[in-house]
Amino acid sequence: MTTLSIITISFNNLEDVLATCASVDGQSRVPDEHLIIDGSTEPDVRRYLEGNPQPAYRRWVCERDNGIADAFNKGIKNSTGKITLLLNSGDQLYDGTVTQRVMELFKNQPELQWVHGKLQMMRGGLWVVVGKPFEKAKLYRGMRGVFHPTMYVRREVYERRGLFDTSVKMAMDYDFLCRIADEKNTFIDYPLATFDPTGISTTKYLDAMNESYAVYRKYYGYSWKQSFWGWRLSILHHLLESKFGKLLYRLKVKMKMENV
Repeated sequence: MTTLSIITISFNNLEDVLATCASVDGQSRVPDEHLIIDGSTEPDVRRYLEGNPQPAYRRWVCERDNGIADAFNKGIKNSTGKITLLLNSGDQLYDGTVTQRVMELFKNQPELQWVHGKLQMMRGGLWVVVGKPFEKAKLYRGMRGVFHPTMYVRREVYERRGLFDTSVKMAMDYDFLCRIADEKNTFIDYPLATFDPTGISTTKYLDAMNESYAVYRKYYGYSWKQSFWGWRLSILHHLLESKFGKLLYRLKVKMKMENV
């Protein structure tokens, strides 16, 4: 039987951990394992986990780590499921049907190596649902249409392609995506997760974007398409932070073009 491990990393954010745990516990098909990797400097998360009843499938490792990629790797190494999902503290599964949908897909299509789907996220001050099928030819655009809280990956993929690069501080998921681009995958046209708008990839968007483009050049070399796309995204990012930009985006959403 195909088993599922959900891995949640946390750092001094108990309320976010609680929200993520609630979304996991609310699944019609609960995971075989929910592993919390807590690198906090404060004891709140550990005290909560140890002091309150937890489902049998929830385990935790509470110790310092060397950043996000290191915490991801620790979770993968300590997990036991054949399918893994990295669902950071603060991120939530979209509704109670998510894991059932995904695991049925893996069951019916055993050749699949990874699966991803749509994501609910905050953009331009609005909650929107975005996401598109992965296209290797458009990797120069960065993590456009692919989001790691929706990526379910077979353990064998990590064994073939390697774990997360600990030298990459924010775009480690994109670095991994570049390495698994040729693995058999598919897209679920349904929102699989809700993204925490306070995460580092949101609060340090431009830094994460620039790191992603350095990753792309590492694997594929210089691309004028990438340079143009980066220039475009930088302008759009600054525009969305203005009142005028938010108004334009609201019009775009009304026209149902938020996923374009």
